[in-house]
Amino acid sequence: MTTENLRRRTALVTGASRGIGAAIVRALAEAGAAVAINYRERAADADALVKQIAGAGGRAIAIAADVSQTEAVARMVERVRSELGPIDILVNNAGIALTRGVDDLSEQDFDRTIAVNLKSVFLCTRAVLPDMRAKQWGRIVNISSGAARGAGAIGPHYNASKAGIEGLTRGYAARLVKEGITVNAVAPSLIETDMMKGQPQLASRIPLGRFGTADEVASAVMLLIQNPYMTGQTIAMSGGMAFN
Repeated sequence: MTTENLRRRTALVTGASRGIGAAIVRALAEAGAAVAINYRERAADADALVKQIAGAGGRAIAIAADVSQTEAVARMVERVRSELGPIDILVNNAGIALTRGVDDLSEQDFDRTIAVNLKSVFLCTRAVLPDMRAKQWGRIVNISSGAARGAGAIGPHYNASKAGIEGLTRGYAARLVKEGITVNAVAPSLIETDMMKGQPQLASRIPLGRFGTADEVASAVMLLIQNPYMTGQTIAMSGGMAFN
């Protein structure tokens, strides 16, 4: 599949107003896809991204929705369908990172993390599958993390949510492969986003010697979208860090 094929495609990227999500949105728009930009709170950032894409001749809309809520997801997908067309490409990027230690991790923190990071992947995937199945074509890419395999600094609740994403990825991939739908994941570690600002010392842990960039993550996502033979895979982006 070439980038020109995306001119006939509609994509939804969750948690896409900034950082990795925004970089993925820009890459999809540059490849010709019409893109729905989901956000929860950052309306100004999402609207600015829409204007940027429109200014370059692309098509995009911004949609506020809490993707951990069933009805919000249903309304979002229906709006994308009515304004841009049936969704061909889904990138599940929405997530939260509540840093907690073992002793101060509350049940509420755990439940919220699982709902936003993991349940949202299930809800959004379930909502877009009917249209993908009707076309016998679909691309789903889930944004995991190196925390799915390593300890990380955020907490065990975050580890669990990201490991779950990779389990969902493999489970869906095995069951949808014969319907023209691929499901893969990208697992970035220590990417230069707002979350990493003020922590330059962490770069010393990376064999490559620097943080990764959001654009580099987006390029991995595009590889998976444009390759019809890859499914059930997780691409680790760690700059050479090894995980046990």
